[in-house]
Amino acid sequence: MPFINDPVGDMLTRIRNSQMRGKSTVRTPASKLRGWVLDVLKSEGFIRGYESVEDEGHNEFEISLKYYDGEPVIRELKRVSTPGRRVYSNVKDMPRVRNGLGVTILSTPKGVMSDANAREANVGGEVLCTVF
Repeated sequence: MPFINDPVGDMLTRIRNSQMRGKSTVRTPASKLRGWVLDVLKSEGFIRGYESVEDEGHNEFEISLKYYDGEPVIRELKRVSTPGRRVYSNVKDMPRVRNGLGVTILSTPKGVMSDANAREANVGGEVLCTVF
């Protein structure tokens, strides 16, 4: 298995590519951070869910993608903070995606959460990605 420099970016790309192909599931190597990001995607209704599966001794997440009328529910999935350029935001300056229709996923001191939950908990953090 090749070394992945940006695990979250890799997972988002796998989701995007699988949706373009119209696949129902996609697999990605398991990690805590990926799991937390998937938890937010599931709670916000962008994916059906995910489960941990073991494949040849490696733990992987099998993500069930969600479609509505044949179209992917996720229209846009963008990585914001990368290993080479970290992007942080405090509560006041937190970005809104498409006037609140989309979701920003942040890594905060209180865990990985959506922008709405971060505003509620009054915490800022690293902006991982935006989903619409």
